[in-house]
Amino acid sequence: MTESLPPSRPRIPGAGLAKGLAVTLRTMTRKTVTEQYPDVQPELPPRTRGVIGLFEENCTVCMLCARECPDWCIYIDSHKETVPAAVEGGRERSRNVLDRFAIDFALCMYCGICIEVCPFDALFWSPEFEYAETDIHELTHERDRLREWMWTVPAPPALDPAAEEPKELAAARKAADKLAAAQAAAAEEAVPGEPTPGEPTPGEEGPA
Repeated sequence: MTESLPPSRPRIPGAGLAKGLAVTLRTMTRKTVTEQYPDVQPELPPRTRGVIGLFEENCTVCMLCARECPDWCIYIDSHKETVPAAVEGGRERSRNVLDRFAIDFALCMYCGICIEVCPFDALFWSPEFEYAETDIHELTHERDRLREWMWTVPAPPALDPAAEEPKELAAARKAADKLAAAQAAAAEEAVPGEPTPGEPTPGEEGPA
């Protein structure tokens, strides 16, 4: 059984032309806006992707940003350093020391993947965009210059009070409540005169 198709609208000759002229007329009568840059700085929207800043103290040289960069415009050099044991008889540790961190903004396509994948919050967006150079090699910003961009990174927006609590905080709060309840129950069941679990016995000294 075949259903009959709805009747199509009759085409009006010149309707498309009239529609195009209406768009042109509406655009011509719109008030023009001329940005007086560089005399007047533009008002940039929040989260503008201007340049990437490096918070060096948070970088652990995990190389995730360089590996995930689709343009391969992040250059990282590092070496390992042995850290003495914290306590006598303990094991020495080795840690990565950052020697070079550079981003070639001539290759960067500002996708922000490096910032998204960084697990230690070492990279941030800055709205600064005035770093044009006459020499393309100058667009490779080394560690010191990337660090200077951090001063231009805006503060994060305030948390939404209606937002869901992060899972990590919820788990930590639940564990703390459970521990407090266990300690309260132990204190109620403790015999008077005897120390409750977690309290130092007479003669024992607490931590300095």
